[in-house]
Formats: sequence, C-alpha cells, structure tokens
Amino acid sequence: MTHPHVTDKHPGELADVPGWFPPLDQMLFTWFLERQHRQGTHGDLLELGVYMGKSAILLGRHLRPGETFTVCDLFEGEAPDGANQAEAAKSYSSLTRQAFERNYLSFHDTLPTVIAAPSSVVAEKVAPGTCRFVHIDASHLYEHVHGDIGAAHDILLPDGIVVLDDFRSEHTPGVSVAAWEAVLNRGLRPVCLSTQKLYGTWGDPEPLQEDLLEMLRQRTDVGLSVQEAAGHRLIRTRSRGMKPPPFPTSRHYVAPVPAPAPAETAEPRAARPARPAPSRARRLARDLLPPVLTRAVRRARASRA
Repeated sequence: MTHPHVTDKHPGELADVPGWFPPLDQMLFTWFLERQHRQGTHGDLLELGVYMGKSAILLGRHLRPGETFTVCDLFEGEAPDGANQAEAAKSYSSLTRQAFERNYLSFHDTLPTVIAAPSSVVAEKVAPGTCRFVHIDASHLYEHVHGDIGAAHDILLPDGIVVLDDFRSEHTPGVSVAAWEAVLNRGLRPVCLSTQKLYGTWGDPEPLQEDLLEMLRQRTDVGLSVQEAAGHRLIRTRSRGMKPPPFPTSRHYVAPVPAPAPAETAEPRAARPARPAPSRARRLARDLLPPVLTRAVRRARASRA
C-alpha cells in the first residue's frame, strides 16, 4: 500500500482503525474462521504484516482457549535488505508497535504473541503444522512473498487456510508472481478470490468451495462467478454495496449523542386583512337610509359588479 495513515486516538469501532480491510474480506475471514469452529478444527492463528491491526483485531476475536495468535511485523525495525527498507519507508512510515498495540488492546484484553522482525524469522518461531489460518500481508517483493508462502505451507495444518493479500494489485506484481507460482508449481489450491486477496489451501478445496458457494448464492450483496483455469476452480467474488459484518465495539466506544428534536410550535394563523374604515358618506347613508332601500342599493351594486 502507498498511503500511510497517522493515528493517535483509541478506536471506538473496527472502522476507526486505519488500514485496508474491505467489508468483503471481513465477511470472508469471518466465514472461514466460523466454519473452522463449526467443523471442530483447532489450531493457531498467524498474521505476517499487521500495519495498524485492523485484520489482526478481527482474527483475535476468533481465537479459542488453548490456541495461540502470533503476529509478525518489522514495526520500527530494520528491514533485511535495501529494497524492503525502501518499501517500508514509503508505505509504512507511520507504523509503530505502540500504535498497533494500542489499537489491538482497545478490543482485546491481552496482546497476541508479537514478533518484531522480518517475516523470514517466522519459520524459526512458529512450529510446523500448528496453524489453521495464516494471513500474509507483509512485504510485497517477490523474494519475500515467495519465502512467506513457503513458511505458511510448513506452518499450516493439512486443511489450513492461507490468505495472500494484494495478489492482483497493479503496484504489487511481486505478490502476483509469487501467488500464481505457488498455485502452478507449489501445490497451493485456490478456494476463492476477492478483489484484494487470494484464499487457498494445500488440502482439498472442494468441500470448502461447496459450502462457500451455498453461502454466497444466498447473498444479494456479492457478485459471484466461477471459472476454470489450469485445472483449478476459481470462485471470484466482488462487493455489491456490502456492509461490514457486525463486530463488537471497543472499550473506548462512545455512542453518538442524538441530535435534539426540533421544538414543535403551532403555526400562527394567517392574519385577516383589516377592513378599510367606511367613508363619511357611506356612514351617513347607512345611518339615514331605511333598511329596505339600503338592501336595494346593495343588490344594485352587486349586479353591476
């Protein structure tokens, strides 16, 4: 990403946390994680690249007793090479560990396990075959993404889910090359594609895809198409005005004060125009003429009008 955010406030809602996590991907993350819960799948969670914590906060919501959530990011640390350092300086200059932890603890009581280092160290820190869900959103350079995908393969459970961010953005061709290389040459099986992310598994994608299609076809806020490419079924999704799924507010949330209703006031009745005062001659005629003659004069005037 190329537009750094600055934040120094406690978020009240997930939408207040800076970052790039569209409603479609929030819905898909939630669906995959809840399905794992329904299926009785146990395992740890891992995120490579956290930025300000928006997706990590959602992932932490689905952590269950006995499981570990690990996040890895450079934060203010030194990148392993010049190209990665230039990328971090350009796109993530506002990222600090303090900002991430402040945002995360606004929604959760405890922090995940934080690795402040390049993602290349994760294979040494997280045991193989322990995670059920891995989100990769760290460096966008091909060499680093290639390594992150390899680490995810070893760390994931056989039917675990890996999510690759920015796999088709115009400014991240390295991610695209690494992602499709993994599909064509490294055994990764796509489950679905969103506008921003590729969801895949090294297990059997068919049961996942059937359940996913059943859910998506019941929604009117998702554009859906299914294609075949290189022997893979590709479920393509896009948002149609989708709203984010419900998510609990933070401990700092302050409900907006409703605007006071306008006071009801009775509309004033339109004033009747004042009658002009009768002239002196008309007053004399009214007082001196007999009533019968007065009525005759009025009828004559009315007939001339």
